[in-house]
Amino acid sequence: MRILHTSDWHLGRTLHGVDLHEHQQAFVDHLVGLVSDRSIDVVVVAGDVYDRAVPAVPSVRLLGRALAGLTEHATVIVTPGNHDSAVRLGFAAELMRPGLHLRASVDLLDEPVVLDDPDGPVAFYGLPYLDPDSVRRSLAPAGADEPLARSHAAVVGAAMQRVRDDLAGRSGTRSVVVAHAFVVAGPAPGRGVGSEAAGAESETAPERSESERDIRVGGVDSVPSTVFDGVDYVALGHLHGAQRVGPSGRLRYSGSPLAFSFGERAQVKSSTIVDLAADGSVSVDLVPAPVPRRLAEVTDSLDALLDGRHDDLRDAWLRVFVTDPVHPERLYTRVAEHFPHALAIHHAPVGAVAASALTAVTAESDPVEVAADFVAFASGGAPSEAELAVVRDAYEAARASETSE
Repeated sequence: MRILHTSDWHLGRTLHGVDLHEHQQAFVDHLVGLVSDRSIDVVVVAGDVYDRAVPAVPSVRLLGRALAGLTEHATVIVTPGNHDSAVRLGFAAELMRPGLHLRASVDLLDEPVVLDDPDGPVAFYGLPYLDPDSVRRSLAPAGADEPLARSHAAVVGAAMQRVRDDLAGRSGTRSVVVAHAFVVAGPAPGRGVGSEAAGAESETAPERSESERDIRVGGVDSVPSTVFDGVDYVALGHLHGAQRVGPSGRLRYSGSPLAFSFGERAQVKSSTIVDLAADGSVSVDLVPAPVPRRLAEVTDSLDALLDGRHDDLRDAWLRVFVTDPVHPERLYTRVAEHFPHALAIHHAPVGAVAASALTAVTAESDPVEVAADFVAFASGGAPSEAELAVVRDAYEAARASETSE
């Protein structure tokens, strides 16, 4: 069976104010053509179809166009991610056209979509994004007095136990799980950000991107890969770089089709074609996605930026760091006039007096760390573990209030 694994479309997303709708539409057209040309049997979309819980009308129409085109050639299975509203995405799922399956309900995670090929049946289990605070009671074992532990590992582990229980009654059936989570090989690490060469795949610590929304609960956001033992292939969504988890190649992120931050500028965006053999083994082919405009970064003095030596970057979406010791006159206007697609322009003076006690707070800063730094600044000492727990709980409660079912 030939499967196309994709995820993290984030329809409706912008890049530093640039509307990406036209480029997302080009990706949809590319994907439909790919499914037709490569004789794909099943398309799985592992969450974050939309960028927000209540998407704009053009994004809804684009998803409709995508699903209509894909289902002409293949069976399509879609699960919601942490950006999607499971209720809205799964609305009227029972009424959808044949060949389209929206697996948005926790109640259905152990009821697979079963498809046959010449080698027999394949069971596709759709796990929507599982927020621990929302599902730790409903996923607890029957008759349990207490809810599951407040962690991603606990709720995904419980969901996968239900999957394995169902699969145990399907002798000779191969299995695919479609899930949206931060999965790590071995023990769950801290929030490190790896860096891999263009076109390479991470085989150690998963590569993170600043454009991925924080999903920590209790300070932890990861699920160990052993939770998915017993499944032939795990199609993952959430991380925006294409990569495998562990050496087997059995667990894999397809990554996002477009770069959504400058931290992703070295990534080769792709879709993942998986050939599932009769014995459950898999072979993988990564097909590059169309690149609307490359992302680049440049650091130099203003004179050097404007004298032509960097003109090969004028067609790129650009992040610019200007190193003049003194802030140049009309800095932003002059850079923007020379580089028409510069999206971020920063003055990063070289040789200026260091202000070691000050730390710039940006959109990529960890809110808990920022709050902890403020406590240290205001009180003269680092916060205690109890104080950090209060800060963390307050942040998670504020983040949860911004989301919608």
